Amino acid sequence: MLLQIRKQAPSIGAGLRAMLDEVPEPAILIAMDHQILAANPAYRARYGEVGRTCYAASREFDSPCDHNGDPCPLRATVETGRRQRVFHIQHGASGPRYVDVEVEPILDDRGRITCFLERIHEIREARAEEGQFVGRSPTFLRALGLLQRAAPSEVPVLLLGESGTGKELAAHALHQMSGRRQRPFMPVECSGLPETLFESELFGYEQGAFTGANKAKRGLVDAAAGGTLFLDEIGDVPLAVQVKLLRLLESGTFRKVGGTEPHRADFRLVCATHRDLTAMVREGTFRQDLYYRINAFPVVLPPLRERTGDVAVLCGALLAKKQPAKRLHPEALAQLVRHDWPGNVRELRNVLDRMALLADGEELRIEHLPPGLAGGGSPVPRASLSSEGSFAVSEVRPLDQIEADYLRWAETRVGDRASLARALGVSARTLYRKLDSTRRRG
Repeated sequence: MLLQIRKQAPSIGAGLRAMLDEVPEPAILIAMDHQILAANPAYRARYGEVGRTCYAASREFDSPCDHNGDPCPLRATVETGRRQRVFHIQHGASGPRYVDVEVEPILDDRGRITCFLERIHEIREARAEEGQFVGRSPTFLRALGLLQRAAPSEVPVLLLGESGTGKELAAHALHQMSGRRQRPFMPVECSGLPETLFESELFGYEQGAFTGANKAKRGLVDAAAGGTLFLDEIGDVPLAVQVKLLRLLESGTFRKVGGTEPHRADFRLVCATHRDLTAMVREGTFRQDLYYRINAFPVVLPPLRERTGDVAVLCGALLAKKQPAKRLHPEALAQLVRHDWPGNVRELRNVLDRMALLADGEELRIEHLPPGLAGGGSPVPRASLSSEGSFAVSEVRPLDQIEADYLRWAETRVGDRASLARALGVSARTLYRKLDSTRRRG
């Protein structure tokens, strides 16, 4: 539904002010031109004084977010006439934060949009665990936004992604954002359990159920009571066990091995796999009815090669967590950015651990990289780094190629685009356009 827009922004009267102040989370009123008209006490306490545009206050942009390659909830609200939400990184005095931004139109008595109410839900629980579940790339933020959407519900979530993309970290972040955060998070490594042990580990067993069962044992389903049960690599569950797992999900009850009494199950189900479950269903190696049960809300975690802009952020977070005294030399970081990371974040973590062991000083240099990363295997840029890590050009080349190489180098030095744009003396929109053009050219 397309709503009419009142040409003149309203004065903030007592009614609007009272409505704004009653909002419990940080909130602001925004005019059609993105100017912040007023802020509630929660916003001022968290972010300080206002008076700028929403995109300058939150993203440090000099133009609206949709001019800089990011979604703009205000624009989407105008186009649809409905409340809109986006998930992005908000900048502030204490550093960047993951936030869920919700914008809804405020209408006058004639049904015209007078201004917009923006609520900011900060997702503290989605921050890095062990320095791995972090990122700023659109694909990563999209996945994190889906997790945040699913967290308050009881809908089963299926995490899809290659090995090493952080599926267990994503499951744990989902648990921490849910209403079950105070109860157990119980991971089950399905690929590591043989069929003969799977049922007893999952459901437990009674004393005397089999030879060696000298006393009753509590199963993982029971241990997860009130919390989250995370079935990692669900694609590796044998067909015979899939039937029993389906029965658990459909009835909400289970029986211990060797027992007859049904027990009530109470858990939020999160599953993960690197396998193509739809292909497995076609091949008859994964039950179709179980697939539909667990695939209510799929979330794809992007591989690291699709979020190369996050390599520098991940390196910083991983080193800060495990090796706070170490830092990466720019030339080594540039080489890491160029790698395609078939092992994803797990491989990156292992490479940094190795470099830290080899480096006697504080700086991790290119000679500390594994042989496959230190030289061959990755395309060498036409422009290069000097021994001090500065940008250097060894021959005369077309200006557009030099600019592209310089932008790649600069992006490894400054992870935040807003800061990079200021350092380069261009607008964030211009920088985004140039980086996008550089990536399309390869």
